[in-house]
Amino acid sequence: MKDLVTYLVSNLVENQDAVRVDELAGEAARVYEVRVAPEYLGKLIGKQGRTIRSLVSLVNAAATKTGVRVSVEVVES
Repeated sequence: MKDLVTYLVSNLVENQDAVRVDELAGEAARVYEVRVAPEYLGKLIGKQGRTIRSLVSLVNAAATKTGVRVSVEVVES
């Protein structure tokens, strides 16, 4: 799942080295913290949050097949 999040986010930004995804595993769910360079933050979130909501929907759909609950959070660097 982390690979999917990394793939999706790195294709949104021009500099793939500016992307960092951390996985925090809990008992009930996994949290993916996404960090990008400040200049790409607006591109990741998108107009009125549409891009990040779409990314979260894709990850949730993939996670449903595996039976794991996931959460994606954008963290400022």
